[in-house]
Amino acid sequence: MDLATFIGLITAIGAIGGGFLLEGGNLDAVFLTAPMLIVLGGTIGATTVTTSVQTVMRVPEYLKIAAFSRSHSFSRTIDAVIAMAEKARREGILGLEAILKDIEHPFLRKGVRLVIDGTEVTVLRDILETEIAYVEERHKKGINFFQKAGGFSPTMGILGTVLALIHTLGNTSDASVMATNIASAFIATLWGVGLANLFFLPVADKLRMRHEEEIAHLELIMEGVTGLQSGDNPRNIRTRLLTFVPPKYRGAEE
Repeated sequence: MDLATFIGLITAIGAIGGGFLLEGGNLDAVFLTAPMLIVLGGTIGATTVTTSVQTVMRVPEYLKIAAFSRSHSFSRTIDAVIAMAEKARREGILGLEAILKDIEHPFLRKGVRLVIDGTEVTVLRDILETEIAYVEERHKKGINFFQKAGGFSPTMGILGTVLALIHTLGNTSDASVMATNIASAFIATLWGVGLANLFFLPVADKLRMRHEEEIAHLELIMEGVTGLQSGDNPRNIRTRLLTFVPPKYRGAEE
């Protein structure tokens, strides 16, 4: 699991749950079936209306990306591109065909294949930019799903609380029982706000961070591949690609 995700969830849930217990609360009172059903079912249903079944089916994949994906190694990619640039200068562009099958990243492999096929630089850039644009669209679907769920969840919590209050105030004559039921009615609001701020919105932001990292990595690859096709000096290609790396990490590379 991504360390930041793990630490963040444990800290947030631990602080809230621990504070509740320190105040004398009972966790059993929080895990009520009806409020959880209203909030979870209502949120997922309303969010599904705004998207497609295909996006909903990919929710486990989005969660896996948010929790387990690792950051891309920009330095390793730069080294790989520079090695190919040096090989191309020694043996020509066709010399890259021998290492094509060893390139693990599909976007980089596709770019190098286009270079070997003799694709013009402008056409090459257009093809890769189109690929990046479609990747952005796919990523935005997952981000928007959790962003919208984070917006619907508190509303569903309020709806659950209102329904519980209507039932309580309309069917209870005993003041002590009514007070207990009113307290329980606010559990739905707790779940709605809690899920939005501890799960849906953090996942959306984590996916957005992963998206920005991957798009930057793809743009780095695109710049490297177009440099290969243009026959640029490997040192110039490295200098250009290092602009994608934070300044404090450039020293060893430069």
